[in-house]
Amino acid sequence: MDNRPGCLSGLLKLFLLDKLFDWLQERFGFGRGCMGCGCGVILLVIFLLLAGSVIFGTNWLEIGF
Repeated sequence: MDNRPGCLSGLLKLFLLDKLFDWLQERFGFGRGCMGCGCGVILLVIFLLLAGSVIFGTNWLEIGF
């Protein structure tokens, strides 16, 4: 049986991830914190990993052969 998520659930996940990223960038992102960088770079890397996980359907925490 094929248990892959559908297109709408992927779009919903990306939409919610985008809104969360925007909210976090306003609070903790670029221009905040020490040296004007804040946590923006860390948030960007986490966002890219999560977006790649949604787009390509990978589970980074699953370890198996």
